[in-house]
Amino acid sequence: MLSSSTLRACARGPLAVRQSTTASRLVSTAAYATAANVQKLTVVGSGLMGAGIVQVAAQAGYKVAMVDLKEDFLKKGEKIITSSLKRVAKKKFNGDEAQIKTFTDEVMSRISLSTDSAKAVSDSQLVIEAIVENLDTKKALFKGLDAAAPKDAIFASNTSSLPIADIAAATNRKDRFVGLHYFNPVPQMKLVEIIRIPETSDAVFQTLVDVSKKMGKVPVACKDTPGFIVNRLLVPYMMESLRLVERGDASMEDVDTAMKLGAGYPMGPFELMDYVGLDTIKFITDGWYKNGKGLAGDNLVAPSALLEKHVQAKQFGRKSGKGFYSYEGVGADKGKK
Repeated sequence: MLSSSTLRACARGPLAVRQSTTASRLVSTAAYATAANVQKLTVVGSGLMGAGIVQVAAQAGYKVAMVDLKEDFLKKGEKIITSSLKRVAKKKFNGDEAQIKTFTDEVMSRISLSTDSAKAVSDSQLVIEAIVENLDTKKALFKGLDAAAPKDAIFASNTSSLPIADIAAATNRKDRFVGLHYFNPVPQMKLVEIIRIPETSDAVFQTLVDVSKKMGKVPVACKDTPGFIVNRLLVPYMMESLRLVERGDASMEDVDTAMKLGAGYPMGPFELMDYVGLDTIKFITDGWYKNGKGLAGDNLVAPSALLEKHVQAKQFGRKSGKGFYSYEGVGADKGKK
């Protein structure tokens, strides 16, 4: 989701190494304590988020395996990356076609495609998941990857709304498990949230800080709380904008105008919800209202009839061509009518 570029960290204090930690685990922690030891990443998921993460990692010099279920999905992800790289290179090299090609080819040479997740992670030091927001699906994926990846590999989920501890429970490496929440579009958005669970080791956390900085990101830290930092603040703001309109207090157009001109936001809340996806907003708030820690049953995230109406009509926003506003064609890069 859209974010501020200046959010302060809420990192927890140093963790003592548990007495039950084995000697081999201690040795491996020392071996992979710095970002310099991370040479290859695997990103599972080739949609907009997954492809974006692959791109910034490859641009930073990492070898990256992009994994998905089907070759068609991977080809679409590859196209997303090449198109984005050409835009970056065109600006970087002032339209010089030779330099643009050299830059694009060099970055793409670091990226491999695979439908075999077990093989892809077998020599990876960092595995990032960016698949559908479904807890059972994520747990099943990580359970399989846990058996295939090196014991020293760090696992990270890009979830924006699910508890990291619940996902990590499917593995035997809770000390090497974090949330690594990027923002869309990944190549442009500077922020990444690093979410610690109680078992996450300090060495692993610092490695992710260093890797994130190498990718050109600004990392902030947070505990495993619903929505982390950005979404915990942003989603209730969007829900309250819905209630303003539902009560008849203001029109959605005036709400958007007010927040852009009065608060300096680049998008109003209704424009932002269309950008994020109305189905995504509903998924997040339904989950929080049902069993979110500290949010269950809270009116702050109670269901919205207006949101429900659009989701039921499959009007999800930019990606479907219509949400609160209508768009010229289907896709997040299309303009508002």
